[in-house]
Amino acid sequence: MTAPVAVRELGAAELDALAPRLLEIQHAAYAVEAALIGDDRIPPLHETEAGLRASGLRWLVAERSGELAGALGFTVDDEVLDLDRLVVAPEHARRGAGRALVVAALALAPEAVVATGRGNEPARGLYESAGFVHEGDLEVLPGLWISRFRRAAA
Repeated sequence: MTAPVAVRELGAAELDALAPRLLEIQHAAYAVEAALIGDDRIPPLHETEAGLRASGLRWLVAERSGELAGALGFTVDDEVLDLDRLVVAPEHARRGAGRALVVAALALAPEAVVATGRGNEPARGLYESAGFVHEGDLEVLPGLWISRFRRAAA
């Protein structure tokens, strides 16, 4: 049986302390996405620790048995939540950490937006199951496509 996931928001001091592990998980998670979409030009895949710290994102973290299982970096502007990045450690993937992070984040604002690699079917499925609707696709770099989703206020 999988241990439950606890989700909480990080404070600024905690972000500094956890930045190395967050970056490790981020790189591992985006490497999985790069393999799924066949393109490794995803900016967070190449981000540095300084870049992560300077991103201006707020962070929710998911912990299982005291271990960091994943994180969600986000902003809220004009009551719209922007899920900037959802990262789950590969050893915790498909075990509820990502869903727990998304559900917790959705409580922070009435509307939400997110984008993911167009070929990232697991992420697309997660967002659609959480009530997001596909708005369209955008070519952000030559040959690199993302799918944009929105979840309207209830």
